[in-house]
Amino acid sequence: MPDQNRLNRLKFRAWHRGTREADYMIGGFFDRYHADWGDTELQWFEDLLEEDDVDVMAWALKAQPTPPHFAGDLMVSMQKLDYVDIPR
Repeated sequence: MPDQNRLNRLKFRAWHRGTREADYMIGGFFDRYHADWGDTELQWFEDLLEEDDVDVMAWALKAQPTPPHFAGDLMVSMQKLDYVDIPR
């Protein structure tokens, strides 16, 4: 089981990106999927958080090709965008 401090830190970083759109996309993705992640997936997400929001959003929206080190099942899940819940 992942360390709770690590999860709390990732959640905070995912939801405090700097723009509302990035918060919903990256934070929503974390909230939806992190419970099923192991160390490999958590490391992938930590690495993703180091990238610029503009790039992450472009990859998730398929506006730019995903770099090979981020390609795979997690990015495919991110690209579904079925986890974005925009409050009204």
